[in-house]
Amino acid sequence: QVHLTESGGGSVHAGGSLALTCEVSADHDNMYCMGWSRQVPGQEREGVAAIDRRGAIRYADSVKGRFTISQDNTKKTLYLQMNSLKPEDTAKYYCATDLWGYEDCMESWDAFNHWGWGTQVTVSP
Repeated sequence: QVHLTESGGGSVHAGGSLALTCEVSADHDNMYCMGWSRQVPGQEREGVAAIDRRGAIRYADSVKGRFTISQDNTKKTLYLQMNSLKPEDTAKYYCATDLWGYEDCMESWDAFNHWGWGTQVTVSP
């Protein structure tokens, strides 16, 4: 089994920062890619950031220069440092991973196929 547990969400004013953490519990090292997605009620989930098994990193255009994805050496903890937050960043953020390897997460956000339960990020004007 693979379990993803997010933490670090909260409420901040525009321009503030939050750091999200994802703890990974897995019986098998079969995660081809890890990252973060977010979703606003009534909208589709969208990819935010990804890091593959080689360390390549991809960001959504909307967060480039503001968000930083990283992971520890064991790959059991994933981070998302979010700076200069904007109201449009308000969403529920989900830790995500690719367990199947059918897609390249550097090319398609659809590579993500497993998520945690999410953590809410709210950015007020």
